[in-house]
Amino acid sequence: MTLKLSNAQIAWRAAQDIQDGAYVNLGIGFPEMVAQYQPPGRQAIFHTENGILNFGEAPADGSEDWDLINAGKKAVTLNPGAAFFHHADSFAMVRGGHLDVAILGAYQVAENGDLANWSTGPKGVPAVGGAMDLVHGAKRVAVITDHVTKDGKPKLVTRCTLPLTGVGCVTRIYTSLAVIDIEDGQFVLREKLPALSFEALQAQTGAELFTKGPVTDLNVPEL
Repeated sequence: MTLKLSNAQIAWRAAQDIQDGAYVNLGIGFPEMVAQYQPPGRQAIFHTENGILNFGEAPADGSEDWDLINAGKKAVTLNPGAAFFHHADSFAMVRGGHLDVAILGAYQVAENGDLANWSTGPKGVPAVGGAMDLVHGAKRVAVITDHVTKDGKPKLVTRCTLPLTGVGCVTRIYTSLAVIDIEDGQFVLREKLPALSFEALQAQTGAELFTKGPVTDLNVPEL
């Protein structure tokens, strides 16, 4: 029985909702995994804040060109038609609404769509970075995350207590237990693990869950 999804399985589920030809920015770290699981017959065009459009898979070990990196400083390859541009032009694409989807990680997501995905705490990062532009520039913002913190506290909350990355920006959350939409200031459950009851999921969620229509089983492959 699957108790929760792995990071790879969460990334796989998020990838299934990316349309062919969509312009997509993936956040640094865990969200970068989404690029590995595009459905057959679909090819997103991936954008990185430091100035590449349409980069491809990671190169084989030993064949990296360290002049070709993404925003997370990981080596990438280029797909046919890839383009390079100035950092300022990259952010003009973001701020101009030219990205279809941004997928980010999270420390907290509030029921009104607020996102906190950076922190100045002991293990935090020094600044919010480009995420604050992405969450208000992309046409759709999704989050991938474990449903709870390492010490079992809810990541889906009534109001964020950490510094905000963006206000009212998240529309869908893919967690280790469920797929949840944010609609009219509410968490609306769309999919959950088959073995998990609604009550058990609610107990691990820091705000009320609502249902609108059927809740389907969250089924993913073994990865």
